[in-house]
Amino acid sequence: MTALVRDPIPLPARPGRRPPAAGAASLALRPLLDPPRRAARVLAVFPAALYLEMRGGPEPRVLAVVTSDAHRLPNSVVVVAARREQPFRPIREGGEAWVGDGQVEAGPLHVRVRRWWDPSPVLGPVQASALAYGVRILEDELAGAGVLTGAGTAGGGLGDHPDPAALAECCAAGDLAGAVEAAERIVGLGPGLTPSGDDILCGLLVSLRGVGDALRNGRTAVWLADWLGAAVTADAGTRTTALAATLLHCAAAGGAGAEVAAVLRCVAGHEPADPAATGQAVRRLLAVGHTSGADLAHGVLAGCRAALALTAVHSASRVTA
Repeated sequence: MTALVRDPIPLPARPGRRPPAAGAASLALRPLLDPPRRAARVLAVFPAALYLEMRGGPEPRVLAVVTSDAHRLPNSVVVVAARREQPFRPIREGGEAWVGDGQVEAGPLHVRVRRWWDPSPVLGPVQASALAYGVRILEDELAGAGVLTGAGTAGGGLGDHPDPAALAECCAAGDLAGAVEAAERIVGLGPGLTPSGDDILCGLLVSLRGVGDALRNGRTAVWLADWLGAAVTADAGTRTTALAATLLHCAAAGGAGAEVAAVLRCVAGHEPADPAATGQAVRRLLAVGHTSGADLAHGVLAGCRAALALTAVHSASRVTA
């Protein structure tokens, strides 16, 4: 994830009123924050995150306001307060909120966006050999954490469900029809605000696009991400939670959380080629949510494996020709 600016800073107080907090917003939220102020509702409140859902309109429909030490989602506004300060404690689920004119308001919380950051991981050119080495390290780390079994299946929220493995196999084979069928079967599958099936798809879409863009012969991976993204977002609003639908739209456009982006940079060799560095990034990702981190990691691994396989097929076909 590329930060366009530094961390948010407090704004000076105005006489007679409490000053707004300064926030750093994802560029994915410009369609919500740039237009005039519109009504929203408080979807959910947690110690480190507040989720607001817009009333109608296109995606993104859900905006996250998160503390400076929280998981940074691709649809979030980051405020300077830390989790221990409990900035969202007075806000109640179901309450009214307002978003627009560069501001977010919910109960006593008033945030003015002063900074913007890019949620799309920037990998730069990647050699297939370097990616293959990074994938092996990632596999070892996930196996050591119990997330990857000997059969290569996920150890997250879907356990031994066959469709994530089928999806990964179809992607690696370049089987678009099979991949779309498997992907559509796991949309909305699993409990929580972000079901496991959607987390797997988010990790897959982001890695296919990011790694495909970075590899010399990665166009097929990007093509696959385009079609898969279009398929799973077409009716996501009626098949999964509002937050998961927004995150699927973000992932289809290449947007990732900070922890996913860090793992991708390590696997692509843009961080030190050190298993310890990759291990640290993987542990931070696995700590996200109850099973979200493991599910995202499974999707990232599937996407990287598929990009490698598709690149090898492309290179072999050029040699044969």
